[in-house]
Amino acid sequence: MTTPPGLDLERLQAYLDAKAPGLVSAPLTAELVAGGRSNLTYILNQVFVLRRPPLGHVLATAHDMSREFRVISALGSTAVPVPEALLLCADPDVLGAPFYLMARVPGVVLRHRSQTDPLGDENRRAVAFAMMDTLAELHQVDYAAAGLGEFGRPEGFLERQVRRWTGQLEKSRSRELPDADRLRERLVAAIPASPRTGIVHGDYRLDNLIVDPGTLRVAAVLDWEMATIGDPLTDLGLLLAYWTVLNELKVAQNPIADGLGADAGFPSGAELLQRYAQSAPIGEDLHWYVALACYKLAGVLEGIHFRFLQGQTVGAGFDQIGELVLPLLEHGIAAINGES
Repeated sequence: MTTPPGLDLERLQAYLDAKAPGLVSAPLTAELVAGGRSNLTYILNQVFVLRRPPLGHVLATAHDMSREFRVISALGSTAVPVPEALLLCADPDVLGAPFYLMARVPGVVLRHRSQTDPLGDENRRAVAFAMMDTLAELHQVDYAAAGLGEFGRPEGFLERQVRRWTGQLEKSRSRELPDADRLRERLVAAIPASPRTGIVHGDYRLDNLIVDPGTLRVAAVLDWEMATIGDPLTDLGLLLAYWTVLNELKVAQNPIADGLGADAGFPSGAELLQRYAQSAPIGEDLHWYVALACYKLAGVLEGIHFRFLQGQTVGAGFDQIGELVLPLLEHGIAAINGES
């Protein structure tokens, strides 16, 4: 057996044979999916997908496999497209960390302009609007009816978000980041009242979706590790940060954003907001949510940068991640000041 990093195929095969006999046939093969910079994703026997946390420096509350498994299991009966959840292993002795197994969904993950340029303007718009329609659909799910009534604590959600990402940033900080302190102070001083409560994906963006190339509809929403119940506008602010802010950062190389915004022929951020507003309300404090998203992204990327410095990453592009943190914090300060 050829074993990619983070897997022990012999131990995994033994576990699957014991817990789900006949589900995955031997010999077991695995391929590490490129592109992810957080949890590791593998394709097993070309039919199944296994998710596990990254190697080393796993922060508390991050990379929660049981959380991902629970939310996609609950959403399986809703209109939100998710992969079929098959098996959760909470025992870290099998692979060194908890993991779960889900069905592989046919389709394509759009990460680069080399994939989206050939689509043409009309199809790029169709993909972007399908992305927004799916997000609005998620935010309108009756989470209690779906079995997620105790999945999160909506009260004080935004305050906890600021505290959480402050804590994550502090645990991963390898250098002085004075703008992080400035942005945190501004966020705390201007926390808005949440207009509504719903399921929050926590990392909703184009390359966390599987798109059906035939219909250009969203075939599945992936990467639910940060999902909770809270203020849905945090998803909208984060999506705008990915769509517009990351594409505007003035750095030598940007390994996160590959032109998947208006400059690449997609609808602008304003058009995305208009599409979302056709199905779900937005409110007047979106600049605060964009600033929070910049703060969150800075914390996530600083954590990836920290793991890179420790030699605990798998894949390419990690050496440039740290360059994005400072301009993200600067943009967050500008956003909350109403300057962007």
